[in-house]
Amino acid sequence: MNLSFSVTQNELLDVLLNIAPIRPVFIWGAPGIGKSSLVEQFAETVGLPCVSLLGSQLAPEDIIGIPQIKGETSEFLPPKMIARKEPYVLFLDELNACSQEVQKAFYSLIHERRIGEYHLPKGSVVIGAGNRANDSAIVKTMSSALVNRMFHVQLKADSNQWLQWAYENHLHPWITDYIAQRPDHLFSGAPKTEEPYSTPRSWHMLSDALKAYGAGEQEIGEEILRVLAYGSISANHAGMFLAFIKQIGNKHLLSDILAGREKWPSKPEERDILYFVAQSFRARLLRELPESKQKMSKEAQNLTHRAKALIKELSQINHEIAQMVVSADEGEMLPEWFMVEIVRDLPRLANYGGFQ
Repeated sequence: MNLSFSVTQNELLDVLLNIAPIRPVFIWGAPGIGKSSLVEQFAETVGLPCVSLLGSQLAPEDIIGIPQIKGETSEFLPPKMIARKEPYVLFLDELNACSQEVQKAFYSLIHERRIGEYHLPKGSVVIGAGNRANDSAIVKTMSSALVNRMFHVQLKADSNQWLQWAYENHLHPWITDYIAQRPDHLFSGAPKTEEPYSTPRSWHMLSDALKAYGAGEQEIGEEILRVLAYGSISANHAGMFLAFIKQIGNKHLLSDILAGREKWPSKPEERDILYFVAQSFRARLLRELPESKQKMSKEAQNLTHRAKALIKELSQINHEIAQMVVSADEGEMLPEWFMVEIVRDLPRLANYGGFQ
């Protein structure tokens, strides 16, 4: 399922606080985007314990329990994990990865908050979550009856909110500094091949790995850093992250270049640093240049004039990297009015990335 509207982490928490106590909520989102941690945060906020069940590992009897003879009749005894006396948050993770039989077992639990004769304690909350079919994850079609029993919301990654969480949870400063400069690298989406890719979870994993090796507090080899980065996040992001670490002593290099206090790195051994700074430069232009030239602030006008000069200087150092700055990277194009001016001033860069 792909909903036409997505919410950020803070917005999802607000939805859960208002909707989940009265209706079961299903959270859609890519693997590693933070669905589980947000449910745990919600449970902590409302002061309830959180019980998580992994749909992909459940059999029907794990939900409805097993029968027990009682006199001349039998009754089902629900599992101890579910049959609690005090209210709690029941989190059904990977709900759309379980079999149709398990989905059927969830019907009354989700709709009526009961299993056979057992009713969830008053004040309990039921929340489901799952990946989408286009996330290259294990998913099964949810029955229309189950879909119709839940309120649906789709989570998206928000770099500002994630950074706030990362600072509060003391992630490695290399991670927070990098994402602060390249917020577009927080989430890359699942690749078609089996390889690491960037998500909030994988950046957290890389942070833990860096801390385990004492990175930043002691010297660790470049090869180890490569292993850690390429084993956690997408290859493209890993390469730029390593370049970022090389120039971490001057983490304000891009700001200094924009202000005219520094020049583009131009030595052959600085090519990876040049590539990273140029990528950061492109990301800043995408973020700060308005779609319409008529809506330009004075700051945007100054950035436009400075950007054109810097792209010209960059093309003299490395034409390929200068082309990368103005290319259509993953469908993202710089504003058309800006590209028109680039075509006029730097025609050699014009026929690149689909812009004619």
